[in-house]
Amino acid sequence: MTTAIYTGSFDPITLGHLNLIKRASRVFDRVIVCIMYNKDKQHPLFTLEERLRQVELVTKRFPNVEVDSSDLLVAEYARLKGAGVVVRGLRAVSDYEKECQMALINKRLNPELETFFLPASEKYMYLSSSAVKELAMFGADLSAFAPREIIGEIEAKYSRKGRKE
Repeated sequence: MTTAIYTGSFDPITLGHLNLIKRASRVFDRVIVCIMYNKDKQHPLFTLEERLRQVELVTKRFPNVEVDSSDLLVAEYARLKGAGVVVRGLRAVSDYEKECQMALINKRLNPELETFFLPASEKYMYLSSSAVKELAMFGADLSAFAPREIIGEIEAKYSRKGRKE
């Protein structure tokens, strides 16, 4: 049984993330979507608990997908979970350079760990959580960018807090 992990901050999860999860769930026996700490994203819009609930909600249709969180290094988390593969999405050439660097570091830390690169589907090549947050800040229609189940939560964060990040 091949276990893969797909890591990210998922703040919030987007349709691009969901597309990668769906595709990975067709390739691997078990996919763990793991919300990880990201030092570059120290002020998330959603709490860890909110993100866990959101990701669980939008992935419940995939029976071989589970959701978790961790503050470990990816290589250590994979070893702990018995995962032999890390799934990473690539949107642009700029993603490739950073992701290759991380794949090499992970391989050095955990020689049994392989990285599986999935190019973003064409309709999601431009999509990021940051873009979704910016669109929400300006009151744009999020239906082409975020899972319908959580759009109200994204919009509420901006209307309640008046956040302008």
